[in-house]
Amino acid sequence: MAEHTAERGMTQQPAERAVTPPLSAGAGIADPGPLGLAGFAGTTFFLSVVNTGMLSAGVTGVVLGLALFYGGIAQLLAGMWEFTKGNTFGAVAFSSYGAFWLSYWYLVNHVAGGLESDPSFGHAVATYLLVWTIFTAYMTIGASRVSGAILGVFVFLTLTFLALTIADYATSTGWTKLGGWLGLITAAVAWYASFAAVTNSTFKRVVLPVFPR
Repeated sequence: MAEHTAERGMTQQPAERAVTPPLSAGAGIADPGPLGLAGFAGTTFFLSVVNTGMLSAGVTGVVLGLALFYGGIAQLLAGMWEFTKGNTFGAVAFSSYGAFWLSYWYLVNHVAGGLESDPSFGHAVATYLLVWTIFTAYMTIGASRVSGAILGVFVFLTLTFLALTIADYATSTGWTKLGGWLGLITAAVAWYASFAAVTNSTFKRVVLPVFPR
């Protein structure tokens, strides 16, 4: 992919339009990719800090505000704007992970308290995470055609979901901590991709590479 991918988040466009976006439906809308990536990174970072054990699991509820507004609503909006811009990959990714954080907020806030005494609760959560592992794994294939930075996000996110899925099926704190550290790497790569997109768009040139495919 052409060099200007660095300034357009998850959007793929022809090489000759590196600075000026194409004149098409939704062309007047700013690139929503950096917003979606930042919302995803911030929420993933906080929850991953808890999963590593650096913060007590008792503070998990603190992430709910991020999950609802930044990881959830902001990403969902980014996904809707990606639909408007005609970017199928970005639209599906941001809308889906926005829905993931909204569902996480709902499960923790309204469901988990009444089910934690059920012996099958752990396996139910593991299966929930397995769904997201499968989704992220096949989205990684699409990410391989976007940029190296976005591919990195999806590779590490797949590994994060896989580790957390195993952790809940096996009731293993070791796997949970591994998932936490992988989540921190995922958040860092997502923040970089967001930072690069904002910086390159602002400077109207490639300042930070995202390694176009």
